[in-house]
Amino acid sequence: MGKVTGFLEFERHDRKYEPVTDRIKNYKEFVVPLIEQDLRDQAARCMNCGIPYCHGTGSVQPGTPGCPVNNQIPDWNDLVYNGKWEEAARNLHSTNNFPEFTGRICPAPCEASCTLNLDDSPVTIKSIECEIADRSLRSGWIKPEPAAQKTGKKVAVIGSGPAGLACAQQLARAGHDVHVYEKHAKAGGLLRYGIPDFKMEKGIIDVRIAQMEAEGVTFHYNAHVGSGVDPQDLLKSYDAIALTGGSEAPRDLPVQGRDLDGIHYAMDFLPQQNRRVSGEPLNGVREILATGKHVVVIGGGDTGSDCIGTSVRHGAKDVVQLEIMPQPPEKENKLLTWPNWPLKMRTSSSHQEGAKREFAVLTQRFSGENGKVKTLHCVHVDGKMQPIVGSEFEIKADLVLLAMGFVHPVHEGLLKTLGIELDQRGNVRASTDDYQTSLPKVFSAGDMRRGQSLVVWAIREGRQCAHAVDRFLMGASTLPR
Repeated sequence: MGKVTGFLEFERHDRKYEPVTDRIKNYKEFVVPLIEQDLRDQAARCMNCGIPYCHGTGSVQPGTPGCPVNNQIPDWNDLVYNGKWEEAARNLHSTNNFPEFTGRICPAPCEASCTLNLDDSPVTIKSIECEIADRSLRSGWIKPEPAAQKTGKKVAVIGSGPAGLACAQQLARAGHDVHVYEKHAKAGGLLRYGIPDFKMEKGIIDVRIAQMEAEGVTFHYNAHVGSGVDPQDLLKSYDAIALTGGSEAPRDLPVQGRDLDGIHYAMDFLPQQNRRVSGEPLNGVREILATGKHVVVIGGGDTGSDCIGTSVRHGAKDVVQLEIMPQPPEKENKLLTWPNWPLKMRTSSSHQEGAKREFAVLTQRFSGENGKVKTLHCVHVDGKMQPIVGSEFEIKADLVLLAMGFVHPVHEGLLKTLGIELDQRGNVRASTDDYQTSLPKVFSAGDMRRGQSLVVWAIREGRQCAHAVDRFLMGASTLPR
């Protein structure tokens, strides 16, 4: 543990943001790291709980306490407190292939389940994790770990998001010849093309890709399996296949006026800006810009928040975010919710940059002029999502971004060509026992299997899927599960 009396001696002190007026001028990360002594003091607050819920319970159910990848949080808190950073990095990487990703974009269920969160002052686990990971990159501790012996088995991993990357890296370290197929020009999935650069700059992905290539992973870019690359050919060429694509079929809003110009899915909007930042061409796709426009974001989750921050940086005239659910409480009832992830009001850094938020709102129709959207016609709803008579109102809009989540993976192409069995939600059917699909030697993990979720769940599933594939190929596996 950290210092025995640390939680009594040190108040919670976490990272700050650069001022709004400065950070909205660019797309760079704006979190201001803590200095080393502050980090060691924060690590000292770890209490060595009898049951450290921050570890994670090993359950596969979202919303359960703690860390899905079962990070050994009290252990590396103690190591940081004692200044043993490199050992802390080894410990952290033993459960998490990419802690620099989670240290930036994971919502930190570990902190929600921290015992000190009963007093609203959890250990700053996410900040400590991010510093361990970033220090590893700065200090050259991130080195390739190629397998000492090759197995002679070939595995194809389809999709290079966090699940695919974790799966591929684990399998390569087990000695397999791993080939990753990515439909875009670069690896990373939504980490690359969905998460804005101001939340996670993409250079850290490139470091990991270089590491994996040195470990023997081969990346095939602009290789869209199911559209250009025949999945049947892969079945013939590989000993096993892991389907680790995303949940990319967006939830639509099929109301009157939906076909008006200016209404777009969030994931048509966000990747464009990421490509602009990286200098990647848009390949003739019509540009979607918020500059000088009244912007309405429909959907109250992280994707909606990302749309707000991007629109503000574009120079939007104003931004309104609509959420159909009622406004959650400012503070949870700890005796009812802890150590589970609580439902409460959350204000992101993008909300702070300038957005009006409206809750319990249903958009009934769009109207416009000359084929372009101009107005949303909305109504407030009750707790059963039923319109409240007399609560109708209108919102001006030149750009509407639909950020209401994703219903399942895209079925056309890969999945239909394979004829793979789906579950009742439209995801690939595979259990967490062995991650095997309805087809022999085909496995699935991440959002394609579980539905849209968090980066940390994707990494967990990718690691567990690699264990299952390795066991399938070799009869047993020494990879951690």
